[in-house]
Amino acid sequence: MIDSIRAAFTLPDLRRRILYTIAMLVIYRLLANIPVPGVDLQAWLLFTSQRTGNSVVDFLDLLSGGAVSNFSVMAMGVYPYITASIIIQLLTPIIPQFEELQSEGESGRNKLNRYTYYLTVPLAFLQAIGQIRLVGASLTGGVESIMPNFGFTGGNLLPTLTTLVAMVGGTMFAIWLGERITEEGVGQGISLIIFGGIVSGIIPSLAQMFTLETTAARVFSIVTFLIYLVLTVLVIVIIQEGQRRIAVQYGRRVRGRKIYQGQSTYIPLKVNTAGMIPIIFAQSILTLFPLLSGLFISGSGSFIDRVATTVSQFGTQQDVTTAPVAFTVYWVLYFIMVVAFTFFYTDVMVRQQNLPETLQRQGGFIPGIRPGKRTETYLMSVVRRITLVGALFLGLIAILPGIMAVVAVVLQIPGLERSVLVISGSGLIIVVGVVIDTMRQLEAQLLMRHYEGFIKS
Repeated sequence: MIDSIRAAFTLPDLRRRILYTIAMLVIYRLLANIPVPGVDLQAWLLFTSQRTGNSVVDFLDLLSGGAVSNFSVMAMGVYPYITASIIIQLLTPIIPQFEELQSEGESGRNKLNRYTYYLTVPLAFLQAIGQIRLVGASLTGGVESIMPNFGFTGGNLLPTLTTLVAMVGGTMFAIWLGERITEEGVGQGISLIIFGGIVSGIIPSLAQMFTLETTAARVFSIVTFLIYLVLTVLVIVIIQEGQRRIAVQYGRRVRGRKIYQGQSTYIPLKVNTAGMIPIIFAQSILTLFPLLSGLFISGSGSFIDRVATTVSQFGTQQDVTTAPVAFTVYWVLYFIMVVAFTFFYTDVMVRQQNLPETLQRQGGFIPGIRPGKRTETYLMSVVRRITLVGALFLGLIAILPGIMAVVAVVLQIPGLERSVLVISGSGLIIVVGVVIDTMRQLEAQLLMRHYEGFIKS
């Protein structure tokens, strides 16, 4: 990998692409530290110095690269765009017009991307309102303690609209930066923006481990973090790169006067076809109701206000000793949803590829399996078997913070769970996946330029 990077910097075009990517990420990180208009700066600085204790807010903070905890104009990151992309992707096999656009090639995909942008804007406005209310619910004095002029009543309308427009504009600018990276830089831009945000939060999180009360707790937490990091990255690479190869045979083909002999190849079915999407799905559902409830929190003490406040606190990481029921319900529900969404999303993705029809059209077949329906049944049975491993893997990665919280109580080591919170399993999946994908693209660029000294990493 190091040889590939060194080789890339020797080529002017690739060096320009890499430096361009770094510049775009630096711009995003700078903007992630600019607070939204209308925020009380003193209260804002106090807020950024402490954890919210709310897993919903912490997950949004992960995807935005710390911009939520900074109450920045980039507080939503590219999360509304991710949500819109998932919605369009799930609606494609359901809506015939979308399915036709998908089959039209590049022009059809461009139209679907445009619909995704249209959907991103209203989703961003709704999420901005809910997110501000949700962050406010995690503060002692409510949202008024940090944004005194936020609301849709009285003379607060204009300041509120200014705040919302700034946050939505930040999201759209982040999406634009991601597209610039994809077109002019190296790697997938949206993924790299999330990657940069996650990596930038590692050092501050590590620094928090040195604030633990006893030396033994600090040493044990750091050692645990290093062991957790090495083992988790190893398992992620094995699972992410693991695949089941289905042998495919092509019969003889006659084209004009030439006869082409049959060839043997394989279909690579990945153990984790869904990638990080199921975790985002599950968190989207778990954050949806708290975000929506934030719209109804008024502080009036009415029945609706009390229900909305209770729902908004669903994501609060309850202490396993003081609230074991709430703690268990949250993490068990999270695990079940991740596993269920893994099967669901994998099934949708594989069916969209329409492998049996593609094989039959190209004259290929799986030895011992009849083409058509039998091939489809066989492939889906294999996919579901190997997906079980990927689903359990993603589920365990998602609930690692909960597991470590229980271990900390059992071993009576306060603060041990921070070893997982430095960079969560979800964050590691993104980091490892982005690094692998970016290096593959870099190696492909080197091969395209026929670099003779290229050494495969």
